Amino acid sequence: MTDITINEAQQKVDEWIKTIGVKYFSELTNLGILMEEVGELSRLMVRTYGEQSFKKTDMDKDLGDEMADILWVLICLANQTGVNLTDAWQKNIEKKTKRDANRHKNNKKLT
Repeated sequence: MTDITINEAQQKVDEWIKTIGVKYFSELTNLGILMEEVGELSRLMVRTYGEQSFKKTDMDKDLGDEMADILWVLICLANQTGVNLTDAWQKNIEKKTKRDANRHKNNKKLT
């Protein structure tokens, strides 16, 4: 599979929604779905890396697939609200770089 940009991902999701998905769910419905998907990832993470044991229903879950579900719904929300995730990502990196230039280096818990 070929790598795609965030912008291309936003376009692909939009095209899929308009041709296969019929229409976007409402923003509030998608927010609820996003929370559900984050919960599914959390469940898998605590069973894979934490102390909880797997249930039969969790055995065939895939970490990457759960993360992709979250990304999908997040992209839906970005498309619905007019957020360009490429721009938002770049601004966020700049914000973190400026804000945290020395913060983590000076954190004795990390060194």
